Amino acid sequence: MLFVLLFLPANLLSQVLLKTPRTKNIAMLLFSLVFYSWAGPRYLLLLVFMSFACWLGALCIQYAPRKKFWLVLTVAVCLFILGLFKYTGFLLTNFKSLFGVPEVIPQIVLPIGISFYTFQLISYVVDVYRGEVEAQEKYWLLLLYASLFHQCIAGPIVRYKDVNEDILARKVSGKEISAGITRFAVGLAKKAVLANGCAVIADQLLLPDAGALAAVPAMGILLGTFAFTLQIYLDFSAYSDMAIGMGLMCGFHYKENFDYPYMSISVTEFWRRWHISLSSFFRDYVYIPLGGSRCGLSRQLFNLFVVWFLTGMWHGASWNFILWGLYFGALLAVERYVMGERLDRIPSLARHLGVLVLVMFSWIIFKFTDMGLLGTAVKGLFGLNHNGFSGAAVSLLFKNNIWFLLLCTAACTPLGRTVRRMLANGARGNTVLWWVNGVWEVVHPAALLILSAMALAGDSYNPFLYFQF
Repeated sequence: MLFVLLFLPANLLSQVLLKTPRTKNIAMLLFSLVFYSWAGPRYLLLLVFMSFACWLGALCIQYAPRKKFWLVLTVAVCLFILGLFKYTGFLLTNFKSLFGVPEVIPQIVLPIGISFYTFQLISYVVDVYRGEVEAQEKYWLLLLYASLFHQCIAGPIVRYKDVNEDILARKVSGKEISAGITRFAVGLAKKAVLANGCAVIADQLLLPDAGALAAVPAMGILLGTFAFTLQIYLDFSAYSDMAIGMGLMCGFHYKENFDYPYMSISVTEFWRRWHISLSSFFRDYVYIPLGGSRCGLSRQLFNLFVVWFLTGMWHGASWNFILWGLYFGALLAVERYVMGERLDRIPSLARHLGVLVLVMFSWIIFKFTDMGLLGTAVKGLFGLNHNGFSGAAVSLLFKNNIWFLLLCTAACTPLGRTVRRMLANGARGNTVLWWVNGVWEVVHPAALLILSAMALAGDSYNPFLYFQF
């Protein structure tokens, strides 16, 4: 609440009062560095260093000979730092299980947001190498790009070429400020009210203890999985909504990161709609440079599985994330190379339901970093834990939350957007609807902010899921 009531208003006030792009950027940089250091001041130095390395590397790429050398060196530095903090413990743990050494595995704390700002900086350096953007001459402006508090710790992954003009000469209109406030309010309510509510249900059923999880009946595992499926979308899309909204208030235009992915009728479409900035990053900076689909079948499959192995690894240093990535790689391979055009002959409703089942199962894999717990959950889903199909406690939990779950389900569809568009279109030729639409546009963001404040006031610390990445 401190962020909503103090930090964000102070930042917005600075952007309104300051007149020149330079002074606005200086203020935005200071606010962003304070915001990032709030969670861990010592890791601010890491962000500053990586931004400096990429600033220097990009200048060498643009002005020095041996451009490819500087590209490889700069990207290698970024990946080495990311790997050191994110994967050292995972690699040493697996090495110890195989060879018995080392005896002591260092506990390395993962700096918040490192995966996001590392990929942003890599995309900047590669785009300079490709000639798609000019290298930024001023280090502090590149640091501003990497540290923008709207999105640096949990996405979306913003490319420098998409915000370069906004950094150098942004302008803010009253219409964009209004749209930004509304988008932020919607995102905050998604998180504080809907996602956190789904988390309460999921955590009661997808338990972190093997014995307790084994005692949950099949319908309990299914209900918990459904709640987590809603939670992860509402949670992550909420942060993207808030980032896009805060950006609009200050003149930054971030691209959409979600497009109602649970409406998809194929796994391929799902990944065009889910975490768009991440999937497009791997497409443009890994899949296509590897050869994409412009080569033979065996090489195409290799490229596909490399991308999805890395996608899984990006999400976390744990075998379940690797399995989760390869699971989607296998599904996409089946769709593309086995089903092919035959997929189009399946009715859309059946395809949609099939995608939902496959995606829901993927979230079970995603949820449990402990492979033993994952096995127990999967067995329980298919009724192999011998605890029956349902139980009184599960039925009561479902009945008590059925309307809330229906509301959350509706929030995962474009229903609200469709109703708003219909109201806005109808208001053009109807005076009554014009007044109703005008009042709605003013009242509902304020109502959502108040509702979110009420939800957060009595809630314990509940960070966004993607903070861990």
